[in-house]
Amino acid sequence: MRTLELRILPDVVLLVVAVGMWGASLAVPSFSLPLAMRVSTGAIVVVIGLCIIQAAGFSFRQARTTADPTKPGSASSLVVSGVYRFSRNPIYLGMTFVLLGWAVFFMNALAFALVPVFVAYINRFQIVPEERALSAIFGTEYASYQARVRRWL
Repeated sequence: MRTLELRILPDVVLLVVAVGMWGASLAVPSFSLPLAMRVSTGAIVVVIGLCIIQAAGFSFRQARTTADPTKPGSASSLVVSGVYRFSRNPIYLGMTFVLLGWAVFFMNALAFALVPVFVAYINRFQIVPEERALSAIFGTEYASYQARVRRWL
């Protein structure tokens, strides 16, 4: 299974899951909820996710370190400020919010069921290898950060 680690960009995984949600909405009936409510609620959740992603990107730019999810071993500094005080993986958390907002828009049980699939994939094939790399680079500093801050929330 290590062959899949850090191979597929999280953005691509997000897109694949989002398209799967759209397909699910075509195949399985949706819950009855007015379109305006689905759109407004879904949009709010998506915007929250995008704000979290932007805040995380800002923290990376301030620290002048890489944000490349395929090369965590090239990190030059450990980012622990900003949104990274609350989540070790705010970008993936933001992506999860985007998918939740998308699921709200479709208001479909199968679409909601795909969100944990995204989380499981990102945990196994993205976060675990990133944590190994960061532990190797930053050692006890990263271990201390892990002890203080949760992986997701």
